Amino acid sequence: MGAHTFFTRANGEDVKSAFSDAVEDAQYHYGQGGYTGTIAEKTSFTRIPDDEVGDTDPAEYASQLIDEQDSRIDSKWGPAGCIHVEEDTYLFFGWASA
Repeated sequence: MGAHTFFTRANGEDVKSAFSDAVEDAQYHYGQGGYTGTIAEKTSFTRIPDDEVGDTDPAEYASQLIDEQDSRIDSKWGPAGCIHVEEDTYLFFGWASA
């Protein structure tokens, strides 16, 4: 099987609840059988520090990390990347099995 990149925005009281909600929503819409190519395949995330992202658009920075094959998020079996967007909104991204 292959891999697809995904980008998912989610809201939550904190990053853990946002991640959990994003995974549950993707499982509802795409199934729980594996190989959806979505965040439904992820069990964890790696938070990218705010000061690393700086003033760069979060989606652009996430794309840059994917393009550069950043070791923190460069595995369809590993954690999703996470960037804090604003207040209670987070961007989850990375590779997922498809």
